[in-house]
Amino acid sequence: MSAEVPIRADSREELVYLLSQASELEHGLMCEYLFAMFSLKRQAKEGPSADQLEAAGRWDRMISGVAAQEMLHLALVSNLLTAVGAVPHFERPNFPQQAKYYPPGVQLALVPFGERALRHFMYLERPEGFELADADGFRVVQAAAPITGDDAVVPVEEDYATVGHLYRGIEQGLERLVQRHGEQRVFVGPPDAQITGTFFRWNELIPVTDLASAKLAIETIVEQGEGARGDWRNAHFGRFHRILEEFLELKSKDPAFEPARPVVPAYVRPPADVADPVLISEPTTARVADLFNGTYEVLLQLLLRFFVHSDETAEELTMLADAAKNAMFGVLKPIGYLLTSLPVGPGDPGKVAGPTFDFYRTAYLLPHRHAAWVVLHERLTGLAEACATVAAETGHEALDTAEGNLRSLAGLLAPGI
Repeated sequence: MSAEVPIRADSREELVYLLSQASELEHGLMCEYLFAMFSLKRQAKEGPSADQLEAAGRWDRMISGVAAQEMLHLALVSNLLTAVGAVPHFERPNFPQQAKYYPPGVQLALVPFGERALRHFMYLERPEGFELADADGFRVVQAAAPITGDDAVVPVEEDYATVGHLYRGIEQGLERLVQRHGEQRVFVGPPDAQITGTFFRWNELIPVTDLASAKLAIETIVEQGEGARGDWRNAHFGRFHRILEEFLELKSKDPAFEPARPVVPAYVRPPADVADPVLISEPTTARVADLFNGTYEVLLQLLLRFFVHSDETAEELTMLADAAKNAMFGVLKPIGYLLTSLPVGPGDPGKVAGPTFDFYRTAYLLPHRHAAWVVLHERLTGLAEACATVAAETGHEALDTAEGNLRSLAGLLAPGI
């Protein structure tokens, strides 16, 4: 075990800055896990035996459950941000990000399922103080420390070794602010803007209105992810540990076993903040990748409208929440599974395309209620029509499924316009 340097969070500005980083990490982890899940082989013709396919299906379900909990954590952090007077934060840099936006030891990349991915996930989710090396290829890049003091009036980058370490610093910062100003001055966000488990069927999604509820929200995130305050065997760290043990056991019995497709994160149009991207040159693959990223974009718009709502009724909030959940599991999943079966192109023989979760410089936050619902309905309808066109030309059944679900989502929102 190693002691970790305390995080200084002595102002509201610093807390909002750290909570925004926490949001980005929860968001980024969710994308990493979904990428690995999409990369798993699903058919006997791809090589795995029946037992190996059964294991891959089990790993798929386990990773899907972890990804869903990352969405819960993002929701809890959104409540924490709202509680201290800020806005939920759904932005993040594009993948990969290695020692650029976060401390040197916190690096994010899209990696197909396998030993390297699982060891990387365990490293990111490890309990605070747990000695563990990151997977190969995630080199820690050291950078010069900027000059700063104890009286900074702007947010200052803090060094943290684990996600749990970051949340402990946030919790301690809240405690100090409450001691200094009192709960009423710290938790200034309107209670009716808080989101509860009623909408997402998560009992752990609680409103944050005071120090006790803030600490409970943080405890939920830490225990589910790293297990630092509970039994890590049941946390995300422990689940990935079990998957790794199962994988290595199957690999020892059959050294040729490869559970993942030869997936690489492949872009249609490389974002400016991504160096040396793999570009898709196969036209059909590019169209499917665009459908994936378009759905991911509207998913984020749905979530942000849900969290930053204005005069929506409880029924309309339920519509937004249901639309977001169905966009993730009814549209993103079938398109993601399809995409990882399609070739990148002649320049990358033998490689298939993995989703890149492109983050565009566009309007994810739709702030005006009527306009937001019109835009969301229009976007869902447009994506459904695009899915229908590509499905008719290619015969991919997954796109028929996605089209039907997108039309259902548009229909769900239509009464709110």
